[in-house]
Amino acid sequence: MQTNKLSTLAIIFAAVSVLFFPILFGPAALVLGIIATVKKEPRGVLALILSIVLPIVGMVIGAMYATSMMN
Repeated sequence: MQTNKLSTLAIIFAAVSVLFFPILFGPAALVLGIIATVKKEPRGVLALILSIVLPIVGMVIGAMYATSMMN
């Protein structure tokens, strides 16, 4: 029976990285997503894609927020 523990953690870490510390949670989500994909978890590919995209979105949002605070 396949479980989705690693892919679920990767998706959660990726979602958290949008708002809080993308430089910390992003790589953690990426590693978990890679492991989940290698272990052929059903949501492994989704977790891998989200762990790449969402931390980038978080960094962009953080950069826009920091820029707006300087003006």
